[in-house]
Formats: sequence, structure tokens, C-alpha cells
Amino acid sequence: MLVVDLVVVQRRHRPMSFREALLWSGIWVALAAGFAGLVYTQRGHQAALEFTTGYLVELALSVDNLFVFLLIFRYFRVPAGSQRSVLFWGILGALLMRGVFIASGVALIERFHFLIYIFGAFLIFIGMRLFGEQEKEIEPGKNVVLRLVRKLIPVTKEFHGEKFFIRRNGLWATPLFITLVMVETTDVIFATDSIPAILAITRDGFIVYTSNVFAILGLRAMYFALAGLMDAFHYLNYGLAVVLMFIGTKMLASAYFEIPTLWALLVVVSVLGAAVGASLVWPKPRAAD
Repeated sequence: MLVVDLVVVQRRHRPMSFREALLWSGIWVALAAGFAGLVYTQRGHQAALEFTTGYLVELALSVDNLFVFLLIFRYFRVPAGSQRSVLFWGILGALLMRGVFIASGVALIERFHFLIYIFGAFLIFIGMRLFGEQEKEIEPGKNVVLRLVRKLIPVTKEFHGEKFFIRRNGLWATPLFITLVMVETTDVIFATDSIPAILAITRDGFIVYTSNVFAILGLRAMYFALAGLMDAFHYLNYGLAVVLMFIGTKMLASAYFEIPTLWALLVVVSVLGAAVGASLVWPKPRAAD
């Protein structure tokens, strides 16, 4: 599907329209549903429930992360036609990094089981912090990796289409590469809450990684579908906060009481549905001109 995205969609030198983005978002969700059915036939009811729950949690966290990507693009004033390239390579990098993080996390928990309680407490902390967040702020000047890149290689002041590097008396990076670095390092930070969240649902490495893969693969299309609607889901942060605290509590209580995956799925769907519904019923007031 990455090859299809690269060959069929990416090759067109124009931004993805809202209608196309909705269509591709629907295709990715349908593929995830189909894969859940395949997991059910091959691995049974419990594995399918774990995949579905993990997918919904990771998808919700990913959608929230799109707000940050939008702010990064606005900060660097990335042209609409160049955003798709950053998203594609950013998502490809995320797939590779998540694989490493998941393999490490599963191995650590299997060897040092007490880490599950640390992860649980960390998720509760992240959830409580989300309640206090009003607006996400992007401060590239404080990004250590970004400052290191600028010291190692000169950066042009202007964009050069979808090129990350150009030759100009040596190798120069373009602002598009700087944007990609920002997106990739931000995704590493995102992984610190998304990976413990899915490990609370299952420690089956196959289910953990595939649920992450399907959630991440649809991000590029979903970004263009939601770019104009980001402000509409202003209560999503609160829903995610409740979900993270619930999953953290599930981890902490695992030694005494194992919350069934079906219950966890119902809680996740109910909370996220309520957050989206509340955002639509009580829209965010528009700032005065």
C-alpha cells in the first residue's frame, strides 16, 4: 500500500483535494477493518478485539498529532504542494522507528514486568497533563536535533519544490528538509505515549505493530481531509486524556484485576465518540477579528 501511495497518488504534482483525501481515508479505514477480519479468522476473537482496540487508540492519538503537524507546516510556511512529500517520508520514518520502539518495549516488559506499572503511571500523568493543555505550541528554536542539523549543513532561505537538498557550492539543505526533521523528532516524542498505550492492551508484538501501521498509514490522507477542520475537534484532547488515564489505570490494576479487552474497546469508542460529538454540538467560539 505504501508503493501504491507512492506510485499512484504521490506522483501527481498537485495537493490532494478534500474529496480525494476523504476517499483515501475511507480506503485506509476499510483496509484496517478488513485486516481485523483476517486476524479474527487466523488468530481468533481475542486477537481481533485487541487489534481493533489498539487501532482505535493509535488512530485517535495520531489524529491529535496532526494538529501539531499542521502547526509545524504553518510555522515554516511550507507550500501546500510540498506538504505531501514531508508527510510521506515522515510516515515512512515513523513506521521504522515504531518498529524499533515496539520490539524494545515488548522485550523489556517480558523481562522486567514491573515496567508495566511505570508505563501505567506515565500514561496517567500524560492524561492529566492533556487536561491542562489549551493550545499546542511549536518552538523549533528549542529543538536540539534541529539546531544540530543547522550547524552541520547550510540551509537555504527559500523552498525548491519538493527537494530536500540542492547543490550550490556544496550540499545545502532546504527548509523542507528542516520541516521533515521537525516532524520526525516530534513523532519520537509522540511515541512515548502511544507505545505504552498499546502495550497496555496487548503485548503480542504482531498485533501491536500492525495496529500502529494501519493507524499511521492513513495519516497523510487524513491530514488533508482534516486540515480545514482541525479546530472543529477542540474537545478531542479531553477525550484522549480520559482514554490515556483509563489505559494507565488498566496497566496498574493488571496485577489484581484484568479488564477485558471488549470493555476497554467500549470505553475507548464511547469516550472518543463523546469528545467528537461534544465538539460538534458545542463548536469552538471564533476569535474576534
